[in-house]
Amino acid sequence: MCLFQFTARRLVSQAQCGLKASSSKKQQFCLEMARPSSNMADFREVFAKAKHIAIITGAGVSAESGVPTFRGAGGFWRKWQAQELATPGAFARNPSRVWEFYHYRREVMLSKHPNPAHIAIAECEKRLSKQGRSVVVITQNIDELHRKAGTKHLLEIHGSLFKTRCTSCGNIAANYKSPICPALAGKGAPDPDTEDAAIPVEDLPQCEEDGCNGLLRPHVVWFGEALDPGVLTAVEKELDICDLCLVVGTSSVVYPAAMFAPQVSARGVPVAEFNMEPTPATNRFRFHFPGPCGTTLPPALARHETEIIS
Repeated sequence: MCLFQFTARRLVSQAQCGLKASSSKKQQFCLEMARPSSNMADFREVFAKAKHIAIITGAGVSAESGVPTFRGAGGFWRKWQAQELATPGAFARNPSRVWEFYHYRREVMLSKHPNPAHIAIAECEKRLSKQGRSVVVITQNIDELHRKAGTKHLLEIHGSLFKTRCTSCGNIAANYKSPICPALAGKGAPDPDTEDAAIPVEDLPQCEEDGCNGLLRPHVVWFGEALDPGVLTAVEKELDICDLCLVVGTSSVVYPAAMFAPQVSARGVPVAEFNMEPTPATNRFRFHFPGPCGTTLPPALARHETEIIS
């Protein structure tokens, strides 16, 4: 069993959205490599030979599309940070407030569009598939911009803003309604002076399965919840076969996603990081390309002169 498999399976039962590893755990993943290279020509040579490319993306890939990250200073909706609202307890105490928050996020995303980084990834996947090569996108994002850009092979480890899950029957369904229910129309303003709408539970989004009518919740992984073991297994399989890994726009501090690329690197597979600044994992990778992903990624994934297009 490979190192990644062992670690991933050990962490499946304890993997929680937002979990950060201690410094001692970070040191366990692999020995630090030499300072990573920023030589694009060298990366392009590796890219030209890769057959199975895994691309791990985080909030940074969507930042250039104007997507709020709700992380760091100023990352508030009204007077709450996302970590205070994106929990099972918050939903149990005040489902109306949590749905206002997610309704706001859904409405914001309906006005956003993929940026050059999303498009470069989708176009690369489409082009390489015609050459018998594969690209998989493993994203921590819930905004569906990869899907909008045309990415087909997509693993959303934290779920999607545009899927719901019934708290009664468990049914998961895509939902692009705007608003998601009549009672939320015009609600969700982020201004800190806005008062809660206090919508009755029976007027919040309801399950449409025959005879159910249960309360729906966003199908996203909240803080304190385990990631879907099925999704983690799919991620494990993809990382086991990849011969090139890209880490795009992620801080590499939120686990279990932060362990993916270091584990791939530990078995000798080239890893290239595209990020505004170095991360705790940067020195474990072969390449690091600083700057906006929408600027650095398109030339990295463009057609290589050795590619044969039929």
